[in-house]
Amino acid sequence: MKVYRDYANYVPSQPAIVTVGTFDGVHIGHQKILSRIAELAKTGGMQSVLLTFFPHPRMVLFPDDNDLRLLSTMDEKIELVRKLGIEHLIIHPFSKAFSRMSAEAYVEEILVQGLNVRTLVIGHDHHFGRNREGNLEELTRLSEAHGFELEEIPAQEISAVNVSSTKIRQSLADGDIAKANSFLGYPYGFQGRVVAGNQLGRTLGFPTANLQAVEPLKRIPAQGAYAGLVKVESATYQAMINIGVRPTIGQNFTTTIEVHLLDFDGDLYGKTLSIDFYHRLRPEIKFENTERLKEQLSKDAAHAKSLLDSLA
Repeated sequence: MKVYRDYANYVPSQPAIVTVGTFDGVHIGHQKILSRIAELAKTGGMQSVLLTFFPHPRMVLFPDDNDLRLLSTMDEKIELVRKLGIEHLIIHPFSKAFSRMSAEAYVEEILVQGLNVRTLVIGHDHHFGRNREGNLEELTRLSEAHGFELEEIPAQEISAVNVSSTKIRQSLADGDIAKANSFLGYPYGFQGRVVAGNQLGRTLGFPTANLQAVEPLKRIPAQGAYAGLVKVESATYQAMINIGVRPTIGQNFTTTIEVHLLDFDGDLYGKTLSIDFYHRLRPEIKFENTERLKEQLSKDAAHAKSLLDSLA
C-alpha cells in the first residue's frame, strides 16, 4: 500500500474506486466498506483509494472542544487499512481553508482531476464541502455531470452492523472492553512510555510500570482493573492493567496507568509498551487497608491469567 500526505502527491495510473472519511478506529463497519472497495477494484481493473484527513476535522472546526479522543493514531490507521488490501491511502491535511471548499470544487478538483474517480462509494448520510452542503442529491448530480458512478451503502446495511466510532468511544468510557473489541474486530490498545513512579506496587508484592500514553489524544478506557497482553520489544506478556487514582493509597488522586506483567522480572524504565485490552476485571475500588488491596490484587492476577490463558 502506498501512503500519500496530500492528495496532490497522488498521480493516478488507472481509474479509481474511492471512499472518503475519517475512519477512526477502522472498526468492523469500516472494514466491510474497505474490503468491498478492494475487491471491486480488483474485479473492475481499478485502483482502490481511501481519502482520509488529518487532523480530525472536529479538531480544526471546533478548536475549543477538547473532549474528542481518538480510537487510532495515524500509524495505527495506516496498518489497519493496509491489512484490508487498499492500494492507496491519501492522508490529506484538513484545514479551515479546505473546509470552505465548495461541494462542486471538491468533486471536480479532488475526486475527478486529482484521483481520477470512476466509482465513489459513500455511506448513506455522507456530507461534504463547505458547511456540509454536499449530500447524496448533490453528489448524484455531480457524478452524472462528471461521468463517474456513485454507490451508496444502504442505511439498512449500516444499521445491520450497528457500530460507529462514537459507540466505541462510549463503550471505552464505560469500561466495556468486550463491547468495544467486538465493534472493532480486534483488541483495543495503545502505547505507553514507562516513566518514574513511587514504586508503591513493589511494597504490595505487585511491581508496576507507570505509563504515560504516547499519543495524548488516544481514548483511555474507564478507571478500573483490566487483563491484557503487553508487548515489550519483541516479547509479549500477560498483564494486569490498572487505570485510576489508587484511592486506597493515593494522595493527590491524579489518574495513573499502571501495568503489572505476570511472570516477568526486569527493568522496564524508559521502554515503550504496547497494550491490548481483553477483559475488564473490576471497577476501581477503595479498600479499607492495604492488606485488603493485596488480597484483591492476588485474586485479580489469578483471574487475569485464567482469562488470558483461554486466548491461546
